[in-house]
Amino acid sequence: MTTLDGKTALVTGSATGIGYAVASRFAAEGARVIIADRDADAARAAATAIGADRARAEMMDISDEASVAAAFASAETDGWTPDVVVANAGVQLFGQDAKAADLDLDVWRRTVDINLTGTFLTVKHAVRSMVPRGGGSIILTGSPTGLNGEGADFTAYSATKAGIHGLARTVAAAYAKDNVRVNTVVPAYTETSLVTTITTDPEARAAIIGRIPLGRAGSPRDVEGIMVFLASDDGAFATGSLFAVDGGMTTI
Repeated sequence: MTTLDGKTALVTGSATGIGYAVASRFAAEGARVIIADRDADAARAAATAIGADRARAEMMDISDEASVAAAFASAETDGWTPDVVVANAGVQLFGQDAKAADLDLDVWRRTVDINLTGTFLTVKHAVRSMVPRGGGSIILTGSPTGLNGEGADFTAYSATKAGIHGLARTVAAAYAKDNVRVNTVVPAYTETSLVTTITTDPEARAAIIGRIPLGRAGSPRDVEGIMVFLASDDGAFATGSLFAVDGGMTTI
């Protein structure tokens, strides 16, 4: 028996990066996984790579409530109602996000619409599907930028991640009696397609890694284990908490 046998998980933004790594690990641990992504073709490719017996794709634009609702409804209709939801999708608008006095309002709004409102909509519909079924686990992807000064040049992104941390605590308190658990995982700087602007700039990359006590960048694999724990029955007493998997980045 593996850790997530009998569970179904929906992971947003899981066609690539951290989301794909987590979805793949969930499948390896026995779960069925829903690859929820606004890129339908990439979601289908990811589901195929994981295996048709363990994964299915859902086109889901987290900033559009109708799209979020439709994805959850489709999963329920087909017997794939999730026990676990990972709200992972988001954007970081390099070259557009900036210090507050220099930040364009449209960039602020786009970042908030996707990262914070999109996470809220994912959580809203996850809760609606879980409460009648006796509960479930919701996991949010946070960021050190929402905790310290890491995001000084990324006002919108940092603000949305701080909002996500607060959202998790609020929803955890509101639905604890319904056995819906909500926790946040905070990775360090993690090298995925989201941050190619940094990974291709040796000076910028070295500056960030220099602030990580363990001395290296994070990888998507570093996040898998804690998410498996929170998704599993082993994490049954964990809710409203923030789990930093950041190489010590938020300790300094």
